[in-house]
Parts: sequence; structure tokens; C-alpha cells
Amino acid sequence: MSLSRKRKKELSKLQTQANSLWESQQILVGEAANVAREASRQLGHLHREQVVPQVQATYGKYGAPVVDRGAQFVDQGVKVSKDVIEKKIVPTVGGVVGQALSAWDAAGETRARLASSRAFSAFAKPVAAVVPQKKGIGAGGIFAIILGVAAAAAVLYAAWQTLRADDELWVADDPLRAPDA
Repeated sequence: MSLSRKRKKELSKLQTQANSLWESQQILVGEAANVAREASRQLGHLHREQVVPQVQATYGKYGAPVVDRGAQFVDQGVKVSKDVIEKKIVPTVGGVVGQALSAWDAAGETRARLASSRAFSAFAKPVAAVVPQKKGIGAGGIFAIILGVAAAAAVLYAAWQTLRADDELWVADDPLRAPDA
């Protein structure tokens, strides 16, 4: 199947637009990654500078006296809870968040490299018309076979009519009789 020049030109233009859109999306995602990374960093600073001191001060003012006055089993429960939070939950959550940010950074570096060097265009395949594979004889082939069989049958019928042994065609019934006028 052949494409017209106009269709090829339109497909080429569409491919150029698609590649341009892909590039701009990669740049946009890279910028979004930079913003998210900076927001995460700022959130860490806010947590260290504002939230932790406020929580510690509030705990020291209200929680510590209650815990100190509490019974032995309450004190032990608080210590166990504190140990679980500090030694199990915080490191696990920190590791998961760290791995997620590392993966995000790696993806961002790849996007930045692709966007800056336009290396992705070497991997982009041109947009081409999808032509299905032929898997046998089509309608045109069937039509041609039918016409060929019909032509062969017509030739055979004509030959049979010509060569058949029909007495009426070859010999007159009464050779002495004059033809009708």
C-alpha cells in the first residue's frame, strides 16, 4: 500500500509534533522532580527547625511530668513505645522514603539527560502507516482465479463444440435434394 505525498507529509509533521511534545513533557517532568526535591528538602528543614522543638517543648511541659508520675508499668510501656518508634518505625519509614527519593532522582537524571542531549530522538521510530501482513489470497486473487477458470471453461467448450462428431453439422441428410430457396 503506497501513501500519497500529502499523507506522507502529514505523517511526518505529526511525528515531529509528537517528538516535540515528548521532549517538552520530559522537561516538564524533570522540572516537577526538581520542585518536589526542593519541597522535600524544605519540609525536612521545617521539621527540624520548627516541629521537633515544638513537640519536645510541649512534651517536656505536659507529657514528661505525667510520665514521671505514672506507675511503673506505664513508665515501662512508654519506654517500650518510645524504643519501638525510635528504633523500628522511624528507620524503616526513613529507608522507604530514601529509596523512593533515590528512584525519583535516578528517573529525573535520565529525563534530564534525554531532554538536554535530545538522545531520545535516536531511539524514536518514525511514525509509519500500519500495514497488516498479508496472510493469503485476497479478494482480488479470488476474482482473478474465477475469471481464469471461466476463460478456460469457455475455451474448452468452444473446442468441444468445434470438434464434436455431430452428423447434422458435417453431412447433409439428402445430398441429392436441392437446398430450400
